[in-house]
Amino acid sequence: MYTDSHCHLSFPELYQDLPRIRQAMAAAGVSRALCICTTLEEFEQVHGLALSHDNFWATVGVHPDNEGVAEPTLQALLQRGRLPRVVGVGETGLDYYRLGERTVADMAWQRERFRTHIRAARALAKPLVIHTRSASEDTLAILREEGEDGATGSAGGVFHCFTETADVARAALDLGFYISFSGIITFRNAEDLHSVARLVPLDRLLIETDSPYLAPAPHRGKTNNPSYVPLVAQQIAQLRQCDVASIAETTSRNFERLFSQVIA
Repeated sequence: MYTDSHCHLSFPELYQDLPRIRQAMAAAGVSRALCICTTLEEFEQVHGLALSHDNFWATVGVHPDNEGVAEPTLQALLQRGRLPRVVGVGETGLDYYRLGERTVADMAWQRERFRTHIRAARALAKPLVIHTRSASEDTLAILREEGEDGATGSAGGVFHCFTETADVARAALDLGFYISFSGIITFRNAEDLHSVARLVPLDRLLIETDSPYLAPAPHRGKTNNPSYVPLVAQQIAQLRQCDVASIAETTSRNFERLFSQVIA
């Protein structure tokens, strides 16, 4: 039994093909998926997927890259986060990769948005789904400033689609977070990430597709979907020299533990 801990089934390239994708998931032994929200405008469709299918769940959040969309207030996140089958807050975090002519100082709006999500997650007692790209220092600093240190009352959560250094992974683990790997780990140029995958404790490990993006080898460049998540597990099993079935079981159990408030 595999669990895709992060996918975007509401995106058009997947949503319009959902019956076939669900069949492919069943054939591949992928029994569950977490549907991730990236805008408030998208939330109703994401939530609808979770309400319509007993093996899907949803999050609420606004991706740090999304501009020109409804800005998430604390009240908006809390209202949606209390709905049935909404199990996490995000995708949220920081992304400085595409600054263009802007400076890091210009991204204050992104940092404030991130803080709003953290406060919502703590109020809801539901985990955060963290995106960080070219911004790990600020991501970790803001989590610490907001009290996300793994102590009682912390929301916790997962650093999804992890591509950062081993030092960042250790820092995230020290704060009580899980680490999730995507199809990137199967890419030929992912040697540094392989080292990180070996050091993450098994009880903090998750797998995902981040579909429709980042299809794992041998499907790289194609549209990704949750039925490909076993390929991520296979790569991790190879790196850790263990049986793929144990990775499937462990990561599914970790998923249940992280989202324990709702998922039984």
